[in-house]
Amino acid sequence: MASFPDKLDLALVKRLREVVGGRPATESELRTLADQAGGWARATEAQLRAAEQRLAKHADPTSELGDMATEIRRTETLSTELDEARSLLAGLEQRTRELRTAWLKYHADSSPRFDPAS
Repeated sequence: MASFPDKLDLALVKRLREVVGGRPATESELRTLADQAGGWARATEAQLRAAEQRLAKHADPTSELGDMATEIRRTETLSTELDEARSLLAGLEQRTRELRTAWLKYHADSSPRFDPAS
């Protein structure tokens, strides 16, 4: 796993893993997690594109090898982080569908049946 720059990311990743792993979550929390995870993925993708552009600039044979190595490490780290963000988002979407289906089924099974004869 990539190292994340701040505690918000660590807390987000931890909670996403919990929910994707089967822990309960409210509808409101599912929406909040989806928003935060989507933002994390978009920000990571933008950082990765910027690192790739910097790396392309360092492709010149006169560029410093150390600068290239730094950008290569950065792109590898960001690629790993982006893969994890996308994987957790996909898992969250699946888990959200499961929880919503269970909620609908519970309410459908527990609601009184309509009887037109009464």
